[in-house]
Order: sequence, then structure tokens, then C-alpha cells
Amino acid sequence: MEDRTLEFGKRIVRMCKEISKNISNNVLINQVMRSGTSVGANYREANETETKKDFCFRMRICRKEAKETVYWLKLIVEANPDLDERIKPLIQETQELVKIFAAIIEKSR
Repeated sequence: MEDRTLEFGKRIVRMCKEISKNISNNVLINQVMRSGTSVGANYREANETETKKDFCFRMRICRKEAKETVYWLKLIVEANPDLDERIKPLIQETQELVKIFAAIIEKSR
């Protein structure tokens, strides 16, 4: 799973590099870079925790950041309709990560 979150972060970075730069896109790129790359960072943090409570807390942050990433990706598509087909797979993968994190949280209780 750690490899998957790292690859996801890399895909976010690559996608952001490809988006044309303008005032609105710059704001959206900054936001999706922050939330999208923090998913993997928080997942690593979760795996380094010493208590179940802290693990669950970190996993909830992963889920929250993934949900936020979906939001920003959808706004990028709204601002750049030509990127719809390019971004759809990222949205789908992000939604899958949300479900995985939710399942991990549920099983950890």
C-alpha cells in the first residue's frame, strides 16, 4: 500500500506539471499538489505510530486528504475540460484510496 500511495503522489506531480499555467490553474495546482502528495506522507506516518489510536487518527487524515484531492481534481476538470479523460483515472484511483482507508479505519477499531 505504501508503494501505491507513493505512485499516486508521483502521478499527481506529473499531472500538475502538464497543466497550463494561469491564475486559476495555479491556485488549483497548488491545492491538489498539497492534498494529493500528503496522502502518501500521512500513510507513512500512520505506519510509524506506536498506538492504535494514533494510527486511526493518521488514517483518518489520509482519508480526508484523499477526499480533498477528489474535490480539487474535479475543479481542475471544470477549469480545463480538455483534461477530463486525463484526470478521470486519477479521480477513480483517489476514490478507491478513500474506500481503502475507510476499510482500514473500520478494521482497526
